[in-house]
Amino acid sequence: MIPCRSLLLLLNLLLVLPLPTTTIASSLLPSQAQALLLWKSTLHDQSQQSLSSWIPSTSPCSSWLGLTCTKPPLLLVSQLNLPGLGLSGRLDALDLTPFSPSLSSLDLSSNNLSGPIPPGIAALSNLVELYLFSNRLSGAILYQLGQLGSLSRLALYSNNLTGPIPPSFGNLTSLTLAALYGNQIDGPIPSEIGNLGNLVGFDASDNLLSGGIPRSLGNLASLRVLSLFGNRLSGNIPKEIGGIAGLVQLQLASNFLTGSIPSRIGNLAMLQILSLENNILSGGIPQELGELKKLQVLSLGHNNLTGPIPASLGNLTELSLLYLFNNQLSGSIPPELGNLVSLINLVASANHLTGPIPAALGNLTNLKRLYLDDNRISSSVPRQLGDLGNLTALNITANSLTGTLPASLGNLTLLAYLALYGNQISGPIPSEFGNLVNLRELHISDNVLNGSIPPTLGSLRRLTTLALSNNSISGPLPSEIGDLQSLQELILQLNNLTGPIPPSFGSLTSLRDLRLSGNQLSGSLPPEISKLTDLVSFEVSNNHLSGHLPPDVCAGRLLEFFVVSFNQFEGEVPRSLRSCTSLIRARLENNRLSGSLVDGFGVYPRLLYIDLSFNRFSGDVSPDWGRCSNLTSLRISANEVTGTIPPEIGQLSSLGVLDFSSNQMTSEIPGELGKLASLFKLNLSNNQFTGAVSRGIGRMSNLEYLDLSSNNLTGTIPTEVGGCSKLRWLDLSSNQLNGSIPFQVGNLGSLQQLLDLSRNRLTGPIPSQFGKLVMLQDLDLSHNSLSGSIPSSLGGVVSLSSIDVSYNDLEGPVPDTEFFRRVPSASLSHNKGLCGRARGLALCASPPPPARHRGRSRTMLLLLVVLVLGVLLLVVLAVGLYLILLKRGRRPADESGNVETPPARDTFAVWNFDGKIAYEDIVEATEDFDAKHLVGSGGYGSVYKAVLPGDQVVAVKKIRPIEDESHEDVKSFRSEVGALTHIRHRNIVKLYGFCSTTRCKFLVYEFMERGSLADVLGGGAEDLGWDRRLGVVRDVAHALAYMHHDCTPPVVHRDLSSKNVLLDLEFKACVSDFGTARLLRPDSSNWTALAGTRGYVAPELAYTMRVTEKCDVYSFGVVTLEVIMGRHPGELVSSLASSSGQNVVLDDVVDCRLPPPTDEVADSVGLVVGVALRCLSVDPQSRPSMLEVSLELTARNPPPVFQHCDSVKMSDM
Repeated sequence: MIPCRSLLLLLNLLLVLPLPTTTIASSLLPSQAQALLLWKSTLHDQSQQSLSSWIPSTSPCSSWLGLTCTKPPLLLVSQLNLPGLGLSGRLDALDLTPFSPSLSSLDLSSNNLSGPIPPGIAALSNLVELYLFSNRLSGAILYQLGQLGSLSRLALYSNNLTGPIPPSFGNLTSLTLAALYGNQIDGPIPSEIGNLGNLVGFDASDNLLSGGIPRSLGNLASLRVLSLFGNRLSGNIPKEIGGIAGLVQLQLASNFLTGSIPSRIGNLAMLQILSLENNILSGGIPQELGELKKLQVLSLGHNNLTGPIPASLGNLTELSLLYLFNNQLSGSIPPELGNLVSLINLVASANHLTGPIPAALGNLTNLKRLYLDDNRISSSVPRQLGDLGNLTALNITANSLTGTLPASLGNLTLLAYLALYGNQISGPIPSEFGNLVNLRELHISDNVLNGSIPPTLGSLRRLTTLALSNNSISGPLPSEIGDLQSLQELILQLNNLTGPIPPSFGSLTSLRDLRLSGNQLSGSLPPEISKLTDLVSFEVSNNHLSGHLPPDVCAGRLLEFFVVSFNQFEGEVPRSLRSCTSLIRARLENNRLSGSLVDGFGVYPRLLYIDLSFNRFSGDVSPDWGRCSNLTSLRISANEVTGTIPPEIGQLSSLGVLDFSSNQMTSEIPGELGKLASLFKLNLSNNQFTGAVSRGIGRMSNLEYLDLSSNNLTGTIPTEVGGCSKLRWLDLSSNQLNGSIPFQVGNLGSLQQLLDLSRNRLTGPIPSQFGKLVMLQDLDLSHNSLSGSIPSSLGGVVSLSSIDVSYNDLEGPVPDTEFFRRVPSASLSHNKGLCGRARGLALCASPPPPARHRGRSRTMLLLLVVLVLGVLLLVVLAVGLYLILLKRGRRPADESGNVETPPARDTFAVWNFDGKIAYEDIVEATEDFDAKHLVGSGGYGSVYKAVLPGDQVVAVKKIRPIEDESHEDVKSFRSEVGALTHIRHRNIVKLYGFCSTTRCKFLVYEFMERGSLADVLGGGAEDLGWDRRLGVVRDVAHALAYMHHDCTPPVVHRDLSSKNVLLDLEFKACVSDFGTARLLRPDSSNWTALAGTRGYVAPELAYTMRVTEKCDVYSFGVVTLEVIMGRHPGELVSSLASSSGQNVVLDDVVDCRLPPPTDEVADSVGLVVGVALRCLSVDPQSRPSMLEVSLELTARNPPPVFQHCDSVKMSDM
């Protein structure tokens, strides 16, 4: 065996000694060949096949793939080029040391190589080209690369390289090209790069670079391309960049750059691409940019740029792309833009632009896309837009356009997308629109269009979406619509359409979404509707339709939303609906439908909501309903249902509403209903139920509404009812209940609207604990056998608006309060002996004198005593009043110095009652809104914690005053907040009521113990683990879905953020501040603050004040990402539009303070993030509805999204 040292000596001698022709060395230095063969042996089998020519018995320089050698006599490898062969293995297994100094070119790009860059590469002193891009290389960029003084072209892009760019890069003075993009390189850009005087192209985009852009880059006189987009760079754009005279491309998009755009950029006469979008740049657009005569792309979108669009941009005659979207640009669109004859795309969406659309834009005959949506543009659509013969997309939605639709738009025969919804456009739809033969989407909803739908629209054979909802369109549905063979969405709800649905609609075999609700359609549904086998949504509610439902409406087994309520349909439910397992939401209420419940309905594993109320269904309730495991609402009221409640209903763990009222159901109420822990509304009234009220009712901890009235229930009221601490409505009237009223009922401190125990056989006293029902409005105990007196504590329930204790055996004095003095006499009548100062009652008798013979002198003495006591009482009252005024000395005084008290014309509706006492209680509890009771503040005002009499804790939101408030403003405030008090949902903070005085307005809410989601996320992550966070997201989704889809009219939140999502002790999330913005005038100083919180605002709301449900959807997306990340996702949201955002790995954004989610939880986290990303679409129409979001998040078994967080990118969502 030859010692190693001798072997090395032998290898060195082979460089100079002649070698036998039979050895490898005859054609190549053995050390180089052996290094290559050794590396080949480490590659995967398939890769070795790609290098099958590499065998020792052949001549490497002439036969081995990818090798180029120097000329004889020394045959050394000068180039090793193996691009795109799919080689799989580790690059660091290749020993590059033997290839020095001969190797000048190394190209292993577009393979599947992994591992770090080999250190031996530093020995390649003559290397000119190094191409390792598009592999899976990892590790840091070696600082030794700075020793490659001959290196001219370096391409390491599209790998997984990490760490910083080494300062030694500044030594590569021969470098002309450096392509490092698409890695995970972090740290600052070294200023030494400014030494690379020969550098022509530097691309480090799509990395994690931070810090500022070095001013030294201004020294790169040869630079033509500078691309740094998709990083985390901050600070200003160095003005020195304006000195790189030959610069052709400057791409700095998707960073965190601040400050203004340097005017010196206007000196870059050779510049063709200027991309600065998705930063935080402010200030105006420099007019000097108009000097860039060779500019082809100007992209400034998604910044904070202000001021007008410079007219000088009209000089950029070679410009093809102009992107100004999502800024705060104001003023009108300059007519000079009509000079941009090369322009292809003009996107100025989501700004503050005003004035008309210049007719000069009609000169842009090369224009393909014109987006001016979400601005404040007024006037009409100019007819000159009809001259844009190459236009494929026109979007001017969410502006203030008026006038009519110009017929000239019918000339745009290449147009594929036309969106004008959310304006005030009037008049008819031009028949010329039928010429738009390439149109795929037509959105003209939310205008004031009238007239009929032109039959010519039937010529649009490529149309997939026709949306004309919420206008005043009248007349019949044209049968020609049935010719739209490609139509997938037909959205015509909320118009004045009349007549029948044409049978030709059955030809729309691609239709997935049919919405005709809220019109005046009549007649029966054509049987041809059954041919629509792709239908997912069928909505025809609130019309005058009659006849039978289509027999095969769910023939395609895809139907999810079936809404036919408020019509005159009759007959039985179609058999296809019974087996329609895809159903998610079904509303058939308020029709004349009949038939057996058992035969008409089946098992629906995805069903969330069904309402069959106010029909003529009969028969029993099938036990199969208990197998609809996702059901949240089951309503079958006002039918002819008989039989019993199947115990299987108790298996519906997600059920929130159960309403079987007004039927003919019998037997006992099953105790299994006590298992419905999610139930918040239970209405079984007006039936024939017997037996006792189940004690299991106390387990329904979320119950808010309980109505068992008008049945034949017997026994006592169970004491366990006191455990239903969230009850707001309790009606047990018109039964045969006996025994005394449990004092535990008095512990139901949340009872607000009704407590009705009337028309039973109750005995015993009225519990004194009823005095703790401090929010109760209506109390009815009439027609019982109650005895004793009316507790004096009831006099302190200042929220009461009505009370009825008639037809009992009550006696003694009635509480001497203003409320009881106003109670109608009938409400106190037919008792044993009530007395007092109430209407219809005799005054209570005074105690009799000791003896009749004491005579007149005793009477005079008594009168004297009464007179003296009266004077003393007046003195005491005066002193007491003085002390009270002294205690409240901080209250503002009127001009005469008296403390202001609410005048009689002011409105008090806290818990819907009128009176000064509630106002005084709240002012007293907050010490006249003293700062020490302050718990938060916002654009609308301040939030205070108030502990009221009875230890009821509430949150009081004092709204800042509106300037020059009129009587109409006050009236509007009362009506709006009155509507909001009727909103009831488990995930919405309860609004108890309001107070409106000349001095102030405030709202009274339920107090949430853990405060806001923002506070909990900011205070630490331990308590809010992954399961709870997913629960928070679902809670918020359910609340918004209720507000948007179950409230009439829909309620838009307008200002959703993590600050107004509140958590209770059990981390249940409730949405607060819903609808608050509607309480202020649009022109008041508070309006802007309430139009949305910065960082959560949908573009169309922030810039136009045009509020839709889609604005809430966007805000929900932001809040959802904040929950997952543990911080506001501003950086991520701003980057989503770029490729850098799509390449963000999910593992990099989940809250690092928590342990990584397990695989099962990770699937749910991935699902939630995917939903959030769809909610953040810039196009409102592309966002899902909150109902869709709620349904998707409620699915029990979300499909696996990924296995490991670190392997999923945002683009995979």
